[in-house]
Amino acid sequence: MKAFVIESGELKLKDMEEPKAGAGEVVVSLRTAGLNRRDLGLVRRHGNHPEALIIGSDGAGIVESVGEGVSDVSVGDEVIVNPALRWYDNSDAPPEEFDILGMPDHGTFAEKVVVAAEQVEPKPGYLSWEEAGSLALAALTGYRALFTKGEVKKGDTVFIPGAGGGVATYLIQFAKNAGAKVIVTSRSEEKLAHAKRLGADIAIDTASDWKTELSGETIDLVIDSVGRATFNRSLEVLKKGGRIVIFGATTEDNVDFNLRQFFYGQYQLFGSTMGSREELRDMLAHIEQHGTHSLVDKVFPLEDAQAAFDRLSEGSQFGKVVLRISE
Repeated sequence: MKAFVIESGELKLKDMEEPKAGAGEVVVSLRTAGLNRRDLGLVRRHGNHPEALIIGSDGAGIVESVGEGVSDVSVGDEVIVNPALRWYDNSDAPPEEFDILGMPDHGTFAEKVVVAAEQVEPKPGYLSWEEAGSLALAALTGYRALFTKGEVKKGDTVFIPGAGGGVATYLIQFAKNAGAKVIVTSRSEEKLAHAKRLGADIAIDTASDWKTELSGETIDLVIDSVGRATFNRSLEVLKKGGRIVIFGATTEDNVDFNLRQFFYGQYQLFGSTMGSREELRDMLAHIEQHGTHSLVDKVFPLEDAQAAFDRLSEGSQFGKVVLRISE
């Protein structure tokens, strides 16, 4: 089968052996697979290992075969792949055995993938294959950050620095579904306009003076994935006693901040990453209840996976970059 792999430090399209379902496993014939920022760092993490690794965490397709002992998944089922491995129940932090599909295990940028039967969920019928195949990682990440950690509620004002990433597009929609007011930032006028169309109430330039722009707002919750470039600026506009949830660091990982100002302000800081199967199922119920769609930026055939990577690394996308693997 065709697959997009890392081999000896390089990304390439390669013929790989088709997977077979062992006991408790299923083989999914993939229709689509979504790219995530995580994928961009895997070449460095994999290093120069000569053994080819199929990358990719998100995907959706049709169950082609099931292994011994599988009873709750059937051949022909339309499913999405849950990329959060071995994290079943909602907990304060993931269990030790938690990992993410696509390294060290073979991932979804291939015509087929084998996973444990417990790692697939029914595809929401109203979603297109492109929407379903790019849903799980980003939407689950956003759902846990906003609801489990951020405890958003109706009437809250939520501030989201960086409006263009895949998680942010779900955060905007989920927060609006919950009855919150949403404020976003971006350096791109086009992305600010997209965010407004998606439901953001206020969209401001990242380079503006946030304290001035938001002087009339009371921000209850910040959801930030940018890191050093925005952390202190976000704290400046967060209300005293407010909550800030960090789920990524697209700029530098290390942040300096004034600890005395922090504890005097009674701020609450939470870390978050991915989510459990329980939260994934809650998220799927949430989107079906509200008719929420994934926002797809651009779709590339598997043969043009490198172009899809280039699109994501440029940072010009609004929404998800998707690979179409089969019709």
